[in-house]
Amino acid sequence: MADVTKIKTSPVDMEARKNLDLRPGDTVRVFQKIEEKGKFRLQAFEGLVLARKHGTEAGATFTVRCVTSGVGVEKIFPLYSPMVDKIEIVKRSRVRRAKLYYIRDKVAREARRQLRRTRIIGAAPATSEEVSSEEKEALKETDASAESVVVGKEGKAK
Repeated sequence: MADVTKIKTSPVDMEARKNLDLRPGDTVRVFQKIEEKGKFRLQAFEGLVLARKHGTEAGATFTVRCVTSGVGVEKIFPLYSPMVDKIEIVKRSRVRRAKLYYIRDKVAREARRQLRRTRIIGAAPATSEEVSSEEKEALKETDASAESVVVGKEGKAK
């Protein structure tokens, strides 16, 4: 008969995951095991924890949101999954909500606001008689400076 104490039920350190103080508002880096051609590699997914569900029970999950190439990506990870190698807490933020689902709408609103603020380069004024020579020079300067501004992934000028 096999010794009962030597049987290991899970490859995950259950106590370490249970004691991991993971909260909404944390920026985490989750290392996920990906199988490719019979081998496993680790892929990091870094983002903001939007929600934590079901506490520390067996079916506990947490939702992580990350913006990749200007597109918001959300993944739901089981807390005790053997496919999650490790979870690192990168940064803590103080939040006043248990679920941060409003961040999705907030990011979309900010992107729309950025689009509204950008000016179409080369747009001509209504009529040339209404614009003085000083205003024409100012418009040329602003067009030249606007072309040199590089916009990053998050929509902020660098």
